[in-house]
Amino acid sequence: MNPRTILQFAAVTLIWGTTWIVIKFQLGTVNPSWSVSYRFLTGGLALLAWCALKGQPLTVPRRSLPFLFIFGLFQFVMNFNFVYRSELYIPSGIPAVAFALLMVPNAILAWAFLGRRISGRFALGAVLGILGVGLLFAQQLSLPGDRADTVLGLSLVVAGILSASIANVMQASPRALTFPALAGLGWAMLMGAGVNALLALAISGAPQFDPAPGYWLGFLYLGIFASAIAFALYFDLIRQMGPAEAAWTSVLIPILAMAISTVLEGFRWTPLAASGAALALTGMVVALRQPSRPAAGA
Repeated sequence: MNPRTILQFAAVTLIWGTTWIVIKFQLGTVNPSWSVSYRFLTGGLALLAWCALKGQPLTVPRRSLPFLFIFGLFQFVMNFNFVYRSELYIPSGIPAVAFALLMVPNAILAWAFLGRRISGRFALGAVLGILGVGLLFAQQLSLPGDRADTVLGLSLVVAGILSASIANVMQASPRALTFPALAGLGWAMLMGAGVNALLALAISGAPQFDPAPGYWLGFLYLGIFASAIAFALYFDLIRQMGPAEAAWTSVLIPILAMAISTVLEGFRWTPLAASGAALALTGMVVALRQPSRPAAGA
């Protein structure tokens, strides 16, 4: 990798590895749907500003708007409402590790709807990863406290993964190639922000806001860095390295997230939890590792 690629890879890993704990500190006096709305209003505007700065198109064809609306509904409404609410019940590191296995439903849905083949190596890695996350879930269920709350938190994580996976497969469909990628993402974020605002109005009434610096700095960080900048950098990484190589960020992100959760949330590392995390990360490495290529002339 050249120095630019290394910096982009490190930036994406650092940003997305820290989002989980920042989300935790968004929870409190403000309804999660308002927080999600603020995040993607900020992210969508920032992404369109990025496009303007780079001289890229700001508009998308009108015929693409229904597709972008459905994509935004799964990615920026359902996914993030499930994720934010899950962290009311479980430590932030657990969703981070579970979401690293997003590649598993992605591969299954891409096989079912796009006809993409699943390799034996990927299937083996997926099985190891699922077993590892299962051990982490078992560890969380074994802790003292309200088991019903824990089950709810873990169920919300699964729902978030499935929502995000549907959106990911939509992005990989031929229809997604008919409009500018970053502009489309920006408009999908803005539409998602609008739906989240309507949802928040229905659930909790008038807009809520926490003036504490930790809150508004948090949603600015999540909107500008985690939503706009990180997505733009990640798409550029895919163009430079390829999707398989860029996906290696998903191995490093949960390691960072779990380390932060250990320091700031007091996550308890039992042998069961450590085994689960190790097995999940091993599964990701196996699934993402490309088969070795024969040397020239061999």
